[in-house]
Amino acid sequence: MISFLRTHSENPDFKKLVVELDAILKILDGEDHVFYADLNQTAVLNEVLIAFENNTPVGCGAFRTYSENTVEIKRMYVPELHRNKGIASKILTELEAWAKELGNTKCILETGIMQVEAIGLYPKNGYEKIENYGNYKGVVKSICFAKTIG
Repeated sequence: MISFLRTHSENPDFKKLVVELDAILKILDGEDHVFYADLNQTAVLNEVLIAFENNTPVGCGAFRTYSENTVEIKRMYVPELHRNKGIASKILTELEAWAKELGNTKCILETGIMQVEAIGLYPKNGYEKIENYGNYKGVVKSICFAKTIG
């Protein structure tokens, strides 16, 4: 059974998962990793979610305020050993519920074109592809999605 902990970016389990995520992204992003790493800083994430299975952290995700009533989903990750169990979808659903509790009505996110699993995950969970936003405008290796939650 999956349980969740709502926390912040200083949580040691979250930090460990992010180190794993960043190592994978460094390979997938290649020469563009510095650009993406700068946009994925975790020091100021106040809404972080960690998924646990039998007290073992098996995934994470977070969000931050993007604009009025809109949050940006960040740092979605499930280690390979725990994939294909629906954990990422559960994390995403829980993040959306939390964002909605805080009065938000929309989630947006960015993922890289090399993150094939993520590109499949978001539409499966009701996200629609949108024009790249913010710092991702004009970035051909980024794909952006949005979902109305309220």
